Amino acid sequence: MIDTFKHQGLRRNLIATLKTKGIENQAVLDAIMKVPRHFFMDSAFLNFAYEDKAFPIGADQTISQPYTVAFQTDLLDVRAGMKILEIGTGSGYQTAVLTNLGCKVFSVERQKTLHKKAVQMLSKLNSTAKLFYGDGYKGLPSFAPFDRVLITCGAPYIPEDLIDQLKPGGILVIPIGDGDDQIMTRIVKKADGGLEKTTHGVFRFVPMLQNRQTS
Repeated sequence: MIDTFKHQGLRRNLIATLKTKGIENQAVLDAIMKVPRHFFMDSAFLNFAYEDKAFPIGADQTISQPYTVAFQTDLLDVRAGMKILEIGTGSGYQTAVLTNLGCKVFSVERQKTLHKKAVQMLSKLNSTAKLFYGDGYKGLPSFAPFDRVLITCGAPYIPEDLIDQLKPGGILVIPIGDGDDQIMTRIVKKADGGLEKTTHGVFRFVPMLQNRQTS
């Protein structure tokens, strides 16, 4: 794994692109600058690693578009030391961005092949993230509560178990919709358990499948 000056230059260009698209959170931009996205991509797509596009990573899944990663991370409003539950580890790229923000990340992946690859890659990067193979709809109750919950796949509804695992005052970011497109939704769990929801545009994610794990 080599992160060359060329790669770093391409990341700087990517950061400039994200700024033109409205990403202003400097901490998020700095974290994306630190993470070599090409480490998380299949060899066939390495030459395109710093384009602002999603690419296949196997198992009918994708590595998210950098803008989407930045947008969701910005909506989470994280601070160093926060405990975050991520649903949909995928390649581990979003996981790496969150850990570079100083967060304690617990990430669940339902595709066993992707889970194994992410474990290997993040281990090579000395990541502190804790990765689990399991059903994202159930979350990780034994590690709850969490300051933040991030879903990186399209969910047909808001899983109640994930709300239950969120601290009062915590934030959940989830793309909601069971069609090709989803509405990015930010949910704040109030002290009385009530939910305050705001929507933030249309995005496209692979589906979050219920009661299913794959090998």
